Amino acid sequence: MQEVMETTFDLVYLISVITIGILMVRASSGKSRQFTIFGWMAIILGGGDSFHLIPRVIALCTTGLDHYTAVLGVGKVVTSVTMTIFYVLLYYVWRERYQIRQHRSLTGIVYLLAAARIVLCLLPQNQWTAENPPEGWGIWRNIPFALLGVVVIILFFRSARGRQDLAFRHLWLTIVLSFGFYIPVVLFASRIPLMGMLMIPKTCAYMWTVLIGYKAMRKEIK
Repeated sequence: MQEVMETTFDLVYLISVITIGILMVRASSGKSRQFTIFGWMAIILGGGDSFHLIPRVIALCTTGLDHYTAVLGVGKVVTSVTMTIFYVLLYYVWRERYQIRQHRSLTGIVYLLAAARIVLCLLPQNQWTAENPPEGWGIWRNIPFALLGVVVIILFFRSARGRQDLAFRHLWLTIVLSFGFYIPVVLFASRIPLMGMLMIPKTCAYMWTVLIGYKAMRKEIK
């Protein structure tokens, strides 16, 4: 049952988010920089997640997850890096949508947090391909990632609310939900495997983020 349900969910998610991203890039190219960035953001989200989810689907439908530990570990590294890039691009969506032309120090903070996250993810101490990676490193590498998320949440919350941007009024909430479901997995999944199920609503939150951008594009680009 898990094989059918999870496989269906993962494939629908990957196909949907990548397709929406391609549609956004094609429709907004030369017309709206913010939605072109948003489209690439969706493509990178789906493309990065596919490195982990496709091997997971194959494992579930064949010999089981235990036989794909190394491949799944590599997929997690790729996903971790692309998710970081996702938030950097989302930051630039904020700058384009609200015509921000200053705050260079803020851009520096975003890049610093993203770089710290990527470097921490690439360190060998993470032991991504091991059967039981060290839990402590899972926490350390997610600290700059969570801080990056907080920055983006505050920016979209204040800007959408301050400028009465109805199309993006809930975008900050989708990020809050994604981290709300993700953090318990980081902290407790190694001891409570069922916590891993929270990755499903986390993925739904990202889908909501992408759909917010797509719906806004269809409304604003004629």
